[in-house]
Amino acid sequence: MATTQATRYITVEDREIGLDPEGFVVDLTAWTPAVAEALAAEEGRELTSEHWEVLEVLRAFYARYENAPAMRPLVKAVSQALGPDKGRSLHLMRLFPDSPAKVGARLAGLPKPTNCL
Repeated sequence: MATTQATRYITVEDREIGLDPEGFVVDLTAWTPAVAEALAAEEGRELTSEHWEVLEVLRAFYARYENAPAMRPLVKAVSQALGPDKGRSLHLMRLFPDSPAKVGARLAGLPKPTNCL
């Protein structure tokens, strides 16, 4: 995997967190829940308990497969972890408009999913 250089930084809890051009955390070990909150705030989002459930599923998926899931695997993983009502693309689109897999991965401190534009 190629190393990505930070093109900008956000300050979270007195630490500089490097971000790539699309706003993904460059050093995955630098991610904390406070980083997710700061990234969400930059986008005008407020993370609710429903967002956090999905972010935890994303992080667990990454820990298991060493890959951030694209939309279909994300829907399946959320459905398995949180039940069929939450494991629907409509639910995920409501939480993370535009691209649930991409936005969710960015907020969860994961690399950009491979199949996301």
